[in-house]
Amino acid sequence: MSGLELMLPPFVACMILVAMLSYLGLHVIAREVIFVDLSLAQMAALGSLSALLFHVSPDSAKTYVFALLMTAVGAFLFALTRSSVHGGSGAGRVPQEAFIGIVYVVASAAAVLVANKVPGGGEAVEKTLVGSLLWVTWPTIRKLAIAYAALGVFHYVLRRRFLTISFHPQEAEAQGWKIRWWDFVFYLSFGVVITLAVPIAGVLMVFSFLVVPAVIANLFTADKRRLTIIAWSSGALASVLGLWLSYTKDLPTGPLVVCMYGLLLVAAAVLRRLGIGNKPLPNPQNH
Repeated sequence: MSGLELMLPPFVACMILVAMLSYLGLHVIAREVIFVDLSLAQMAALGSLSALLFHVSPDSAKTYVFALLMTAVGAFLFALTRSSVHGGSGAGRVPQEAFIGIVYVVASAAAVLVANKVPGGGEAVEKTLVGSLLWVTWPTIRKLAIAYAALGVFHYVLRRRFLTISFHPQEAEAQGWKIRWWDFVFYLSFGVVITLAVPIAGVLMVFSFLVVPAVIANLFTADKRRLTIIAWSSGALASVLGLWLSYTKDLPTGPLVVCMYGLLLVAAAVLRRLGIGNKPLPNPQNH
């Protein structure tokens, strides 16, 4: 097999993941829930491991059902712990990030307990962390593309609701929207994205795809259209550089791609410090 044949499936998979995750990352940054994907990924992992308790094959569609059910629980908890205060908790004094961290820790501990009771549990936990990007197959890529296309249409149709709640929550409250309900819908769709992404890329890469491009975009602009373009472009560039160096230098693909995201963020921060692409001040009327 030639180098191109070997690296083309990981490249296509990365582009699909970047297209979806970098956009959702803009919502994550705006909502100030940076580690929500780690928590949802761990809930999905707990669901997948729990399926093994019922002797369900790891590659079975039923395993995804278990994972999605646990993700739905996480989505419900995150929607419940949001208050009228942007990024706040139900009590108004505890940051929502604290609840997200608690869910992650408890789900991780529960996953360890379940893994000790099922055959192949340790292998399943390891796969959650590192994924299997280099060995992704075309059938898996097609399924991922179809699912993400459907989710993309879903988010496009409801873009006004999701964008307003993420970027201008006071405006959403003023219009009387049921924000907790819409939060649940958002986090549930978010959980589906994470559930499909983690087995391919692993938790570390998924976190990088989600957060780093959004952070880079926010360094340079506040305009939503430009945010999306910069996030997509920077994510694609970091992925291409990581895959290319992995192939030419014979280095592990996942960790190298993550490092490329980190280096690109450093470069973006230096450019921002030099005054390139100054971020415009937000309009006070929008806040």
